[in-house]
Formats: sequence, structure tokens, C-alpha cells
Amino acid sequence: MSTNSSVVTEFILVGFSHLANLQGWLFTFFLAVYLLTVAGNLLIVLLVSTDSALQSPMYFFLRMLSALEISYTSVTMPLLLHHLLTGQRRIPRSGCALQMFFFLFFGATECCLLAAMAYDRYAAICKPLRYTLLLSPRVCLQLAGLAWACGAMVGLGHTSFIFSLPFCGPNAIPHFFCEIQPILQLVCGDTSLNELQIILAAALIILCPFGLILGSYGHILATIFRMPSVAGRRKAFSTCSSHLLVVSLFYGTAIFIYIRPKASYNPATDPVLSLFYAVVTPILNPIIYSLRNADVKAALRRTFQKMKPADT
Repeated sequence: MSTNSSVVTEFILVGFSHLANLQGWLFTFFLAVYLLTVAGNLLIVLLVSTDSALQSPMYFFLRMLSALEISYTSVTMPLLLHHLLTGQRRIPRSGCALQMFFFLFFGATECCLLAAMAYDRYAAICKPLRYTLLLSPRVCLQLAGLAWACGAMVGLGHTSFIFSLPFCGPNAIPHFFCEIQPILQLVCGDTSLNELQIILAAALIILCPFGLILGSYGHILATIFRMPSVAGRRKAFSTCSSHLLVVSLFYGTAIFIYIRPKASYNPATDPVLSLFYAVVTPILNPIIYSLRNADVKAALRRTFQKMKPADT
């Protein structure tokens, strides 16, 4: 068979087709998860946008994180729901490339945004007197713009590189969306050099922001332990706990999935692991930030009180 890359014009997303008797239940479950994810993150966006008490740099980044989560999960979930409902699992090559681009774009942007949020906590706890200078509105916009620019470069670079490789069949992707590792399985010929380049690029975009986060929290912990007041230490740590939990969930699975050779890809378990960062993490973020953040809980109470009918 020819190894011309134009031979494969469409892919088949195998997804959860092996669970034939559970398609209806899976559709209901994922639809509920998707709606809750969008609703929860949209609520955070609206709260931060309308509540005057949530106008600090931390909530500027939180609003952007919630908007990212809506976009991130919308790249994969609607198509998965369509496949579960109709049984139609084909996706054009161009559609697969587009899905990969946006998934990597939003994912890499989130990597950088989480690093910016760690810097915000570092400035607030370690440099409180210079906080408004270090995190001025202009600096916040620059950090956000840098995160989006990095995400766009990663998405465009990875996608254009992978889809320039030859695909000559088979065309069945053992996943529920166009993920890098299972698509690499379908490339013709020896891809060891391509694989190494992809792993190194993934390590750069994942580990560099993660290193900045670790460095920020190293300084934060050192500052907290030097605080004479127990109450002060507890308050300082509580402002970081939500972000730490989100970082652990996101980076834990991302590092495991992306920084490893394609030979270790397991079509039986890896799609389930991908659900964790593609589906579970976006729905947990608004829960984590609303339950563990006093300001957000207070804003929610104020919003619900405004919604109550006035006493006559």
C-alpha cells in the first residue's frame, strides 16, 4: 500500500464502542457531566465579572481558568455525545486535526495560566507590600496574553507536525477524541525520531510551567513557616490550597499521559485516564474553588440573596 499521507482521509474514533449495551447510560452520564461543567464554570465567570469583592488579580485568573475549562471540555464532549447517540464515529482528517489543535491549545494555555496563578499567590504572600505593583492590571493582561500565545504555538506546532506525517492505514483511533499518542500509533514507518521530538516538546510546555509553580510554592512555604502567627499561617495556606489541588489534578495526569513513549500507550486504560483531565478536572474546578474559597462562597450567598423575592 502507498505510504502517501493523503491515503487516509478520515478516522474512526473507537471510543467506548466496546460497551455496546451501555451507550445510552454513557450518553446520559456524559451529558450530565458536560452540562454541570459548563454551568459550574459559567457561574464562576459570572460571579467574578459582577461581584465587586472579586476583582483582585487572583479572581481575574480564576475567571479566565473557568472560561478555559468550558472551552477545553467543549472540544471533546459534544463530539463524544454525538458518537454515543448516533453510533456514527467517523471524523474527517481535517476535523481530527482541528480537534487536536484546540485541545492542545486550551490545554497548553491552562498549563501556563496555572503558573501565572502560582506567581499571583507568591506575590500576595511573599511580597505583599509590592503586590499591586507586581500584579497590576497591565501585568495580569500580559501574563494572560502570554499564556494564550504559548497555547496557540503549542497547538499549531504539534498539530501541523503530526498531520504532516504519513498515514496509510489502519484509520481506527483507540480513543474517544483525537489525542496525540493513539494517532501516533497510526503513522506509517519508523516514527522514533518524531516521537522523541513530540515528547521533548511536551516536556518543555508541561515541565517549564510546572517548575515555575514548584519554585513559587517553595518560596511560599518558606514564607509561611516563618510567620509567627498560627492563624496567619493557616490563612496564607488556605488561599493556596485550592490552586494546589487543581495543579495536582491537572499536571499529575498530563505528565503521565504525554511524557512517555508511544509504545507504552494502552488502548484499554489510557482513554479512561484521559477522561480524568479532559472531563473530571473541568467539573471539579468550580467545586474546589467554591467550596474552599471564602470569598467565592460569600459572593454566592450575595447572589442567591439578590435572587430572592423582596418581602412585601
